[in-house]
Amino acid sequence: MIEKLVTRLSGPVAEGIALLFTRIALAGIFWRSARTKVEDGSFLTIKDTTFFQFSDAPFNQVPILNGDLGAYVTTYLEHFLPLLLLLGLATRLGALGILGMTLVIQIFVFPEMAVWWQTHILWVAMALVLIVRGGGLFSLDRLVGQRLG
Repeated sequence: MIEKLVTRLSGPVAEGIALLFTRIALAGIFWRSARTKVEDGSFLTIKDTTFFQFSDAPFNQVPILNGDLGAYVTTYLEHFLPLLLLLGLATRLGALGILGMTLVIQIFVFPEMAVWWQTHILWVAMALVLIVRGGGLFSLDRLVGQRLG
């Protein structure tokens, strides 16, 4: 009885559901953050306050990606990478991008250890699961993989 349960819980359907929810959860975090950076009612018109935020501390501590460039890159990546995760398309690449963004935020923007343990460790854990396991059964990655053999 226990073996049957373990077999079902470790099968592709259960794993696919877990990976789908992981993709949705991680994508949602970054999508909501992206939407705070753009004008209400627009898709990608970046707010003046976003440009100001990236030229002011602590965001100006990020090497290369500070000021206007940081505002553009961050806003566009925070829109694009969650879409990849939601679709399960290039899931590992999307999760790797989000992992990189999380590490930049942790190291340069909010280096306090409290933020790491409260929030960022969860983002890192979800991203690592997706990098290691991929999009799962319910992803476009799976469909593309089947088509390509």
